[in-house]
Amino acid sequence: MAARERRPNPRVGPGRTVRSEPPVDPALYRQVVGRFATGVAVVTTVAGGADHAMTVNAFTSVSLDPLLVLFCVEKIARFHEFVLDSGLWAVSVLTEEMRDASNWFATRGRLLDGQLDDWPHTRGPVTGAPVFTAAVAALECRTHAVHDGGDHSIVVGEVLDLDIPDPQGKPLIFYDGTYRSLA
Repeated sequence: MAARERRPNPRVGPGRTVRSEPPVDPALYRQVVGRFATGVAVVTTVAGGADHAMTVNAFTSVSLDPLLVLFCVEKIARFHEFVLDSGLWAVSVLTEEMRDASNWFATRGRLLDGQLDDWPHTRGPVTGAPVFTAAVAALECRTHAVHDGGDHSIVVGEVLDLDIPDPQGKPLIFYDGTYRSLA
């Protein structure tokens, strides 16, 4: 934490409700949480006989016993319905060279037909979901739980299979609103 002096907040403590007065500025919120460096991944699923994909940076490990991970998906995104209906999905952690893929799968309203054509991928052996062959890591999952997260759903998945498609790849990093690379 910064070295500035903080006085105790009389609103915080046992039996007291924490309120933000004045309300937190959403633009400042985005700036502050954007200072947390994250990896970039694409989550994929197969629903209705078609492939579906979405870029995420809200992805993390949750538990070792059982093996659980989570990602967050905006409730108004088309992908939300597809991944919840399917219940099976894959995560491909992107390499530095996959910025275009990250941007493409983050584009709202893009055509769904043939959306994976420009990125080499295979079918996950357990879920059948697309897995990028140039990913630094890949996981196949079954939905374990879905939690409300405001305007997003928090999708927790049981890990069914793991792979390291490109062991020499360097991960794509997102920090302060832009892509970065490891030094």
